[in-house]
Amino acid sequence: MHDLLRVVVLGIIEGITEFLPISSTGHLLIAEHWLGHRSDLFNVGIQAGAILAITLVYWQRIWELLTQWRDPGTRDYLAKLIAAFLITAVLGFVAVKMGFKLPVTLTPIAWALIVGGIWMIGAEQVAARMPDRTKVTWPVAVMVGIAQMIAGIFPGTSRSAASIFAAMLFGTSNRPAATEFAFLVGIPTMYAATGYELLKVLKTGGAAHEDWTALGVGFLVSLIVAFIAVKWLLRYIRTHRFTPFAIYRIVLGALILAAVGIGWMHNGEQPAKPLREVPTSAMVAPRAPEAGAGRTSSAAAVTWRVLHALPAA
Repeated sequence: MHDLLRVVVLGIIEGITEFLPISSTGHLLIAEHWLGHRSDLFNVGIQAGAILAITLVYWQRIWELLTQWRDPGTRDYLAKLIAAFLITAVLGFVAVKMGFKLPVTLTPIAWALIVGGIWMIGAEQVAARMPDRTKVTWPVAVMVGIAQMIAGIFPGTSRSAASIFAAMLFGTSNRPAATEFAFLVGIPTMYAATGYELLKVLKTGGAAHEDWTALGVGFLVSLIVAFIAVKWLLRYIRTHRFTPFAIYRIVLGALILAAVGIGWMHNGEQPAKPLREVPTSAMVAPRAPEAGAGRTSSAAAVTWRVLHALPAA
């Protein structure tokens, strides 16, 4: 397959899966198994395309938050967004200090997909029995921040799924309202991750080895596809539950376990790398045992590296 076509495929996968509650990590790991490993900068770059898409979708809401902050309701909502982001960052810093390491095998991804799917079905049932509430409370903000952290610990969980259902179960039972808050919290997290990765590459001279054409194409494809996917999702959840996504996750996870079990896919059983030691490397030829090593599990995980790289006070 031509390299540019591989880039387009990865951009499409990222654009579709980044904000749907099905785990972009799991899908990109499978894709990289067949299409070859890409650099950390490329992976974060196509994430940036997706996050720019969500920024465009919510640009009016973002403008309102930035220009009407003197309004008590707007200021309260903005404070909760900031708090949720900071909780994710602080807990991520603690995880790094405790020596947490990201798994590099497909099996935990598959189990996270399955368990997450089952949890989504149960959580949807619980939320359906709750009164319809659109207000975002402080407990919701705290739990969304924690949920993003959990999604970083367990690749395949899906940041969007974890944060949306945390919001729904802890007070914001209205699906569109919970989804909006979860998506808005992800914006500063992913922008910070992208900016850090770019500065790191420029500082180490790795930019000279990066395929900027491929990164640009992947970014653009991810942007367009993610914009369409998010617009569709926001219309869909007004009248439908997340149950079909949960079923899809369970089926995909089971297929990955089966493929690994019969030898169709290599599990990539290698020692996990500490977060601070994950390199930004140029593209290498496909090597099945390393299928999971190059994909950051979530923007929260990249944020941990940002914090861990800061000099001590």
